[in-house]
Amino acid sequence: MTVLHLADEGEAADLAAFLSRLLHYDRGAAVRLQCAGTTLAVFGRPPSFEVLAIRSVRLAKPYEIGLDGTLDVTVSAGELLESVDEAGATAAVPAAVTGPPWAGVLPPRGGWRAEPGLPAVATLRALVAAVVAEFRSRTQELAPERRTRAELDRLGRDIWSRTVGETPLPVRAVHAAQSLGFLRPEGAGDVALLSSGAWLRLRTAYGSIAVRRTGLGALDVSVR
Repeated sequence: MTVLHLADEGEAADLAAFLSRLLHYDRGAAVRLQCAGTTLAVFGRPPSFEVLAIRSVRLAKPYEIGLDGTLDVTVSAGELLESVDEAGATAAVPAAVTGPPWAGVLPPRGGWRAEPGLPAVATLRALVAAVVAEFRSRTQELAPERRTRAELDRLGRDIWSRTVGETPLPVRAVHAAQSLGFLRPEGAGDVALLSSGAWLRLRTAYGSIAVRRTGLGALDVSVR
């Protein structure tokens, strides 16, 4: 079994926290791992938000297995979490699983450019609190017979598909960043909105949220 040596205990703890949050939304979650050199990229898709979450993990030494210096595999998030040794700053790569459809369509690695108009972190956090409160309030206003899954889904789409300020970023991307621990007050200076082709990316010091502006059939899809 391949063992990854993480940069320190903090990196191991952050990876474990990220995986735990993904599993909170999907107990059967899978993650795609891509590694070259001393950076491990972990991709996940919390189903409640319809976005891709990306957590970069620093390694203590460049990845290599024999002559192979790259890693690209989809694994069980739960099995990966179980393998994380925070004290030893290591993680063992579980056996590969059949990847879900999203794992074959990832954001491009390059070509990103800054998009203007993203509010400050404090404003983004307040926005998430406001839309969550609105959802709860509007849900409570529904007559009991109307509180169906279809009606709640419709209400959710109405609220979380709104865009943030003057940007094209949907509110659900900011909510995902907050829920996954990416949108922290202490990292307020390193938050940006980027775009590349049909993709938007909310980048923070703790991870990124990527979302497609159009359906998966559009151009500029990076299939790997």
